[in-house]
Amino acid sequence: MDLARFPRRRYTEAPTPIEHLPRLSAALGGPDVYVKRDDLLGLASGGNKTRKLEFLVADALAQGADALITTGAVQSNHCRLTLAAAVKEGVACHLVLEERVPGSYSEDASGNNLLYRLLGADSMTVVPAGTDLAGAMEEVAERVRSAGGTPYVIPGGGSNARGALGYAACAAEILGQTFDSGLALDHVVCASGSGGTHAGLVAGFHAGSAQIPLTGISVRAERTAQEEKLHALAGGVLELAGLPGDLPREKVVVRDEYVGPGYSLPTDEMTEAIQLFARTEGILLDPVYTGKAAAGLVGMIRQGELAAGEKVLFVHTGGAPALYAYPDAALKVVS
Repeated sequence: MDLARFPRRRYTEAPTPIEHLPRLSAALGGPDVYVKRDDLLGLASGGNKTRKLEFLVADALAQGADALITTGAVQSNHCRLTLAAAVKEGVACHLVLEERVPGSYSEDASGNNLLYRLLGADSMTVVPAGTDLAGAMEEVAERVRSAGGTPYVIPGGGSNARGALGYAACAAEILGQTFDSGLALDHVVCASGSGGTHAGLVAGFHAGSAQIPLTGISVRAERTAQEEKLHALAGGVLELAGLPGDLPREKVVVRDEYVGPGYSLPTDEMTEAIQLFARTEGILLDPVYTGKAAAGLVGMIRQGELAAGEKVLFVHTGGAPALYAYPDAALKVVS
C-alpha cells in the first residue's frame, strides 16, 4: 500500500514500540502477550487518534482550512487530540460533545474535559444522545463561514477512509517491526469503537498479505452492525489507496460481549483488566476503550481461545487522561 502520495503531518518522530509483557503473561497463564504502545504517540498525552489526524489535518491544511470541527463523547480522546493538533498548527478548533450518558457532562470535570479547557477550545457545544452530529457540526461550520473562516469537519473518532489510512500505515509499521525482531504473531486484539483503528488495521494487514487474525473488542455497538460498518470502511480505505476493495467479509471480526450496560459504563471485567495492566506492567488503560478491550483480551485467554505458546499483540490505543474522570471504576475492589 503506497501512502506516500497522501499529504501527512508527522506528530510522532519514530514508530511506537512493541513491548513484551512477561508479568501480565505469567499472571494470565496463557500466551505471551505483547503491546503496541500507541498510547505513546505524539500530541497531548497521545493515543490512536493521532495517527488518523496526521492524514486528516494535512488534508485540512491543504484545503486552506483555518478551523477544525469535530465531535465525540464528553470525555472524548479524539476531541482532545484534534484540539491539540489545532493548537500545534495554529488553527481554531470547535467541539461538539455528545452526552451519550444522560447527566454525564460537567463543566468542571477532570480528565479530557479539563484538557479541553486547558488547551483552549474555541467553542464547546454539548448536545444530548441521539443528536444528528453531522448536522450539529455543520451548524458550527456555517458560523465559522459567516465569520469569514474556512472550516474543515472531521467525523467522530476521525473514522473515515482518509483518517483510517493512519492505521493502515500502523499495520505496515507492525509488520516491519515484527519482521525485524523475528516476532511471529498469532493474533492481534484492539478496541473497536468509531472504527477507524480497527478498519485501518484490517485494510493494512490485507494489503500486506498478512494472515494474522485480528479481533476487535466492541466498546459500544452490537457485533453484526459493527462488522458491517467496518467491512465497508476497510473497503473504502483500500479503494482510497488505489487497491481493490473486495475485502473478504471474514477478515472483520468483532466481539461485543464486553460492552456491558453501555458505552463508557463500567464493568467488573474492565476494572479487573485496568488493575491487571497497572499492577503487573505499570501500563495505564482507560475505562471507556482500552479497559474494555483488555477485558476482551483477558476473557479470550481465560476461555482458551488464545492459548499458551501463542504470541498475541494488544494494540494500546491510549486514553489514560479519561482515567482520572472515573476513579471509582478504576479502584473498585472486584473478586
